[in-house]
Amino acid sequence: MLSQLLKPDYEELIRAKDWNTLRELLTELDPPDLAEILDGLSPHDATLMFRILPRAEATEAFEHLPLERQTEMVETLADEQLVRILDEMAPDDRTRLLEELPGSVTRRLVQTLSPDQRKIANQLLGYPERSAGRSMTPEYVAIRPDMTVSQALAHIREQATRSETINVVYITDAKSKLLGEVRLATLVLATPGDRVDTLEERQVVAIPATALREDVVATFEKYDRVALPVTDTAGHLVGIITVDDVLDVQAEEATEDIQKLGGTEALDAPYLDTDMPTMIRKRAGWLAVLLLGEMLTATAMSYYEREIERAVVLALFVPLIISSGGNSGSQATSLIIRALALREVELADWWRVLVRELRTGAVLGLILGVIGFMRVQFWPTAATTYGPHYTRVALTVAGSLVGVVLFGSVVGSMLPFALRRVKLDPATASAPFVATLVDVTGLVIYFTVANMFLKGVLL
Repeated sequence: MLSQLLKPDYEELIRAKDWNTLRELLTELDPPDLAEILDGLSPHDATLMFRILPRAEATEAFEHLPLERQTEMVETLADEQLVRILDEMAPDDRTRLLEELPGSVTRRLVQTLSPDQRKIANQLLGYPERSAGRSMTPEYVAIRPDMTVSQALAHIREQATRSETINVVYITDAKSKLLGEVRLATLVLATPGDRVDTLEERQVVAIPATALREDVVATFEKYDRVALPVTDTAGHLVGIITVDDVLDVQAEEATEDIQKLGGTEALDAPYLDTDMPTMIRKRAGWLAVLLLGEMLTATAMSYYEREIERAVVLALFVPLIISSGGNSGSQATSLIIRALALREVELADWWRVLVRELRTGAVLGLILGVIGFMRVQFWPTAATTYGPHYTRVALTVAGSLVGVVLFGSVVGSMLPFALRRVKLDPATASAPFVATLVDVTGLVIYFTVANMFLKGVLL
C-alpha cells in the first residue's frame, strides 16, 4: 500500500533527476518501507535509487527485498556496488541469495568478497541444502564460564555490533564447545562480581548443523526461543539461527506443501515469475499421472457395461458416488498432512488415526447416505425418472455413499503415513491423487451395492 501511494512521486523525482531530494526522502524511511518502494519500481529505476543510497541503507534495504527481486537486482547493479552490498549483508541472508543464483554466478560473487566474508560464505554453502547450516549465521556473542558478570557485559559491548542478536549470549569453553546460554536480561540484573557459570539459566537446546529445516522449525515451536545455537558433531558452536529466519523457512515449507496438495510440483519462484516452460513441466507430470489413473476408471466402467445397459439409471449417480468418495479422501489427506507437519501426530499414531477415521468416515457416510436416499426417494418425479423400483435405487445410492465415503476417509488418512514411512514427503499425497485413487474403488463399491439391492429386479 505504501509503495502504491509513494511510487508516482519517486518516479517523478527520478525522471527529473532530482537526486538530492530523492536521497533525503529515502534516508528518512525504515529499511522495510524502503524495500517495499524499491520492489514496486521497475528494475531500471530501482537500480538508480540504489546508486544514490548511502552504503548502510542500501544494504539493509536489499536484505528486506523479496528473494526473487534480489536475484533480479544482481543482474542490474554495478559489480562494485553489488560486491559492497554482499560483503555487508548478514551471512544467512547472503547464503539464501547465493544458493538461488546459478552456480557460475555464485562462484564469481563469492570470489569478489573480502577474505573473511569469503571464508564464511564458503563455510555456509558447504553445508547440505535445506539444512540448519545453510540458514545459520556465524555472527553471535559467546562468553567464557569463568568470566564475571561485569567482564561478560564489557565483552558483549565490544562484540554487539558484529552479532545478529544479543538477546541470548552463549557460554563456550576455549575450544568453542557449547556449554550453555544466558539471557542478556539475566546478566544485566545479576551482581557484577558473580561468575557466569553460577547464574541459574534454562537448559541449552542446540540444533545439529546437518538438521533439516523442518526439524529446525519444529524445535523453535517446541521451545519458544528467539534464537537457537547450531553445533557440529563434536558439540562446538558454529552459528545461531534466529526466529526471523525460521519464519522465512516456515513460509517456504508451507507454500511447498500447499502447492503439492494441489497436485503440482513445488514452484521454485513466485507464480508470475515462473516462466511458461517451467510451469508446464511442474504441472504436466502430475496431470499425466492423474490421467492414467482416471483411465482405470474408464476400464472399471467398461467392466460394468452390462449392468449399465440393463439399468441405465445407475449411470446417473456415478459422478455423485465417485466425487463423494474423492472429496472425503481429500479432506482426510489434507488434515493428516497438516497434522504431520505440525507434529500433532507421529508415525506411530497411525492406528489411532485409522480408528478415528473409521468412525468419522462411517458417520459422514451415513449423513451423505441419508441425504442421497431422501433425494431419490422423495423426488416429485421419482417413479418416472428412476423407474418403479426407485426405493431400491435410493437404497443403492445410500449404501454406496456410506461405503465410498468410509473408504475415502481411510485411504486419504493412511496414504500420508505410508509415504512418511518410506521417507517420502507426505504432501505428495495430493488431493487430486487421492480422489483419482478412490474413483476406481468407488465404482466397484457402487456396483457391488447395486447388485445387492437390484439383483433380480433391474440386474
